[in-house]
Amino acid sequence: MRCSAVPTTSRSSSTSKPGPEVAADAEPRGGAIASTTEQTQLGEGVRWDARRGELLRVDILAGRVYRDHVNGDGSLVSSRVYDLPWTIGMIAPVEGDDGWLLGAGRGFVHLALDGTHRTIAEVSPSDTRMNDGACDPQGRFWAGTLANDHHEGGGALYRLERDGGVELMLDDLTISNGVGWSPDGLTMYLVDSGPRVIHAFAFDPGRGAISDGRILATVPESVGSPDGMTVDAAGDLWVAIYGGGQVRRYAPDGSLREVRTVPARESTCCAFGGPGLNRLYITTATEGWSDEQRRAEPAAGLVYRLDTDATGTPAAPFRPLSDWWAEATR
Repeated sequence: MRCSAVPTTSRSSSTSKPGPEVAADAEPRGGAIASTTEQTQLGEGVRWDARRGELLRVDILAGRVYRDHVNGDGSLVSSRVYDLPWTIGMIAPVEGDDGWLLGAGRGFVHLALDGTHRTIAEVSPSDTRMNDGACDPQGRFWAGTLANDHHEGGGALYRLERDGGVELMLDDLTISNGVGWSPDGLTMYLVDSGPRVIHAFAFDPGRGAISDGRILATVPESVGSPDGMTVDAAGDLWVAIYGGGQVRRYAPDGSLREVRTVPARESTCCAFGGPGLNRLYITTATEGWSDEQRRAEPAAGLVYRLDTDATGTPAAPFRPLSDWWAEATR
């Protein structure tokens, strides 16, 4: 493993200029239907795994990975649940491998189909953990972190290369969260939940480099904090709002196109799934809640689905070089 910080003089950063505000015609709409019954602590990381036609998701704090089959009506039936000894922030399919790559604990872990697991690398400092991430179209894995106490500047964004090399791409984040790419692969989006912003960067597909950072949109404090996100096939961004019980749909220019409400205020992540990839699945949480609070709000911590007029894309896989991967997972 190699791990080198991007020098301060060249590190990509965003200006502090706020992004577009709420569109006047973006009136909230409901329609979210519960797809599960189990209350998670911190449901997150939802992805569509096209290899098996399954919905993947995690419970970060419980250290749990879920594989779900999607019924014709959009409801979910569990295929398998894996319990692991770390917090688990994110999951991605692996090309040429039956298993998955996880951002778990302070690093990267391979999870095999039979449930066995192997640590690939530990990269983030003590008192931090992996939080959210995704693979770019070229197969590199981008993983964001946060400090355990969520202090300002304690988060970072790492890039795991196809040959196992690790680079620190951004530091001085607070809660590095959802990551996504425009359909043409030339723009990368990154949520930082602390300052409630969605960043946009110019993306170099060949080098995996980011530059020309800017703030695409800022979520008002009264609404909540942007969390996990996905980009649909037409280029719109769908962003779960933690503390707001909603998903916000932004155009590529940062203007707000649509607001969809969710019956759980801690909305955490979203992804398109199922046949046709036009249903949006949203994970929610009961982070830090007592058992009494969970009983009082049984709608919290479930997975919800929304019918949409959009079409999503499957999770991009991690695409490791075969020689390195065979050695790393042996």
